[in-house]
Amino acid sequence: MKLKYIFAVFFVLLCAMSLEAQSTAQEIETLLAAEAVTYAQAARFLLEASDALATFDSQEAFRYAKEQKWLPKRAEADTVARLDIVSLLAVRSFEMKGGTMYSIFKIIGITYLTAHFTYRELKLKNIIRGRTNPSSKVSGRQLLYITEGMLSQSEAGN
Repeated sequence: MKLKYIFAVFFVLLCAMSLEAQSTAQEIETLLAAEAVTYAQAARFLLEASDALATFDSQEAFRYAKEQKWLPKRAEADTVARLDIVSLLAVRSFEMKGGTMYSIFKIIGITYLTAHFTYRELKLKNIIRGRTNPSSKVSGRQLLYITEGMLSQSEAGN
C-alpha cells in the first residue's frame, strides 16, 4: 500500500515537471517568433527569470510589476513594449544597482528618465547589443538576450 502511494506521488510529480518544461519551451518558441512583445509578456518572462514572481499568467505578472512600480503608471499590459521600459523592468526585477543618474531619477520618481538611464546602463554592460534606440519595440529574441544578460550579471554579482 505504502509503495503504491509513493509511486503515485512520484508519477504525478514527474508529469508536472514534464508539463512545466513543455510550457517553458513553448513560451521560448513563441518569443523567438515574436517581432514585438507586450509589457505583459515581458513582465511574465523577466519576473519568472529573476525569481521575483512565479506565475504562468502574464496579466498577473504585469499587475505585480505595476504594483511594485517597476513599470510606468501609463503602461498597458497589451501595449508593445519599449526597450527603455523593458530595461527598467529588468533592472528592478533583478535588483541590479544602477549608475548615478539612474539612482537620482529613481529617488525623484521620474519613471521615463529613470528608464532612459537604465537603458544606457544596460548598453554599457553590453546586455543590450547592437544599434538600438530606447524607444524602439522589443522583439522576443531581444527579450531573451536581455534576460540572459541579466542572469549572467546577477550570477557574477554585479
